[in-house]
Amino acid sequence: MDLSLDQAEGYLLVRRVDARSVTLLDRVVEHSFLLTPAGVTEAWPVAAASNLGVDDVPALLALKPEVVIVGTGERQVFPTAAFMAGFLRKGIGIEVMDNAAAARTYNLLAGEDRQVVAGFILPPA
Repeated sequence: MDLSLDQAEGYLLVRRVDARSVTLLDRVVEHSFLLTPAGVTEAWPVAAASNLGVDDVPALLALKPEVVIVGTGERQVFPTAAFMAGFLRKGIGIEVMDNAAAARTYNLLAGEDRQVVAGFILPPA
């Protein structure tokens, strides 16, 4: 699914999402990663939403989000309640959706200059 033909100015943009990868501008990423408007954290060791727990919260909080989006692959899969509560206790919004919806939502929020962090879960190679 192509999301945008224009290059964004001032933030990283998701251009394309498929079952095994996400394209950021002109770069294809084929492993789970975290994305902010300012950069990419490629070493996000998450293979499935069901593996996310309270110990995974600090890595995302360190990126100073006002909202967190978790893309769980081709289908929406909710992580543990403890993971979700880790953000809600701090007053940070969290949304869980499939990767295509996560990419569209991330692009919209980043384009509005919001402090958004998106985690994209991709299947292991």
